[in-house]
Amino acid sequence: MTPYTRCMTDMQVSQSYSARAAEYTSILGSIDDMRPLDKTRIERWSEQITGSALDAGCGPGHWTDHLHKRGIEISGIDLVPEFIESARNRFPEVPFRVASLRALDVADSSLGGVLAWYSLIHLAPAELPQILAELARALKSNGHLLIGFFDGASAEPLNHVVTTAYHWSVDEMSRLLHDAGFDVLEIETRQDPGSRPHAAVSAIAR
Repeated sequence: MTPYTRCMTDMQVSQSYSARAAEYTSILGSIDDMRPLDKTRIERWSEQITGSALDAGCGPGHWTDHLHKRGIEISGIDLVPEFIESARNRFPEVPFRVASLRALDVADSSLGGVLAWYSLIHLAPAELPQILAELARALKSNGHLLIGFFDGASAEPLNHVVTTAYHWSVDEMSRLLHDAGFDVLEIETRQDPGSRPHAAVSAIAR
């Protein structure tokens, strides 16, 4: 994939979410809108973090703020300017900025944790290894990563309401994480009534 194509992929995702940012935030922009099991999972993961953390693909910023309130030194990045503007207004004590997962703009081995909660689902399958490598670059040794995604046949498109997204199997995601420099610590899968199968993988940077 050429740099131009990658740029267009970012642009497509950004434009698709920009058009629905206010709607998305009103429906899914609060911790109260989140499933209790997800809240418990993310809180449990955050207890392992030492040092600063990054919410990579923070969307409306609610998870970033929630972890900040739990004492985590965390910032949020997202492609969508409307999400970042809203997050800054709603959560002024938390730093947010517009950035791509392809270039986190943080020093090597500088982070203790990265949360990528459903922020990798729109990546073209061929791009995922590159993004995981960028997350590994930013994390210090023994830094913690938590990924949330839709469980299913790897690289199979799904009918996402905003823009094209992809399923990943737990086995394939675990393999890609290993190849990128992570050791998988914990895997969780479930299917809530009326929703797609869900997976979460916790991993540690080598």
